[in-house]
Amino acid sequence: MSAETAGPETLGHLSDEPKGEDPGTKGRTITGKSPLRIAMGRLLRDKIALVCMAVVLFFVVIATFAGPLQKLFGVSTETVLPSRFLNLDLTPKAEYGPPYGPLTMDHPFGIAPRTATDNLAFWLEGAQNSLQIAATATILAMLFGVTLGLLGGFLGGAVDRFLTFVTDFFLTLPFILAALTIAPIINERFRDSPNYTTIQVFALIMVLAGFGWMSVARLIRGEVLSLREREFVQAARVMGMPTGRLLLKELLPNLVAPIVVASSLMLPAFVSAEAGLAFLGIGVTSRPSWGQTLNQGISFFDGYALYLYQPLIGIVLLVLALNLLGDALRDALDPKTRR
Repeated sequence: MSAETAGPETLGHLSDEPKGEDPGTKGRTITGKSPLRIAMGRLLRDKIALVCMAVVLFFVVIATFAGPLQKLFGVSTETVLPSRFLNLDLTPKAEYGPPYGPLTMDHPFGIAPRTATDNLAFWLEGAQNSLQIAATATILAMLFGVTLGLLGGFLGGAVDRFLTFVTDFFLTLPFILAALTIAPIINERFRDSPNYTTIQVFALIMVLAGFGWMSVARLIRGEVLSLREREFVQAARVMGMPTGRLLLKELLPNLVAPIVVASSLMLPAFVSAEAGLAFLGIGVTSRPSWGQTLNQGISFFDGYALYLYQPLIGIVLLVLALNLLGDALRDALDPKTRR
């Protein structure tokens, strides 16, 4: 009997060994990753995204510390007696840099024709002005668009139809025509006001935000229409959760990805729009702007091309980096992406 029982005991002992388990993985723990952690991992593996992040961070530092950087380089947007620095053709004299002389330590980017202002100081303040206006307009447009998209998509019915009509109405209004109409009114109405510069900046921000929220509202509305039928939303409704809490605590966290992507693509569009309006003379004209420099640099392009290239390179680098970073964020936050 002892021989009969030995076999089954031995077989039972062998059958206790886990099937299909790799001995090399014994003792390892498998940990899950949140969607945000997965997205950050994808983003950090994208070399183009890292370069774009560095470029954007560079411009953010410039916009934040434009004043201290001017003091560090010893430059200023103020100048006295332009005739002291300029030739008869209104170009800088050779001892003050291009186009007839080399760049100097006193003026690392040279000086501007006609006004003799320092190009580096004007470039730094132009970057600050452009990013401040574009970032503020982006934040306002996102707040307005997300709010309307949430309300329209979740409430539905008459509220959704009304908000959709308002969105479609604003989409029919041409942006440039509206800017061309509003700018002369602002200039004429507040030209003599001591706060004219602030009013001009505020008006431009309102114009940009007022014509930028529609795409965000439509995007968020479409996302909410699909999310409101999900089980966690239905469960929250059954539990009697208030509408405001449901929108903020349940739906909004699930909209972080499209909101981040939309804002990252809206910001470069506003940077380009601000420079374009300043170039046309209907944007911010009372503060330094890259668009103003582009407008003035056309007249001196043949003999002083560097004056035109400096703001142009800044605009191209910033807008290109923001656009590529937005594409990288969209790919990183998309769970279906395989990169």
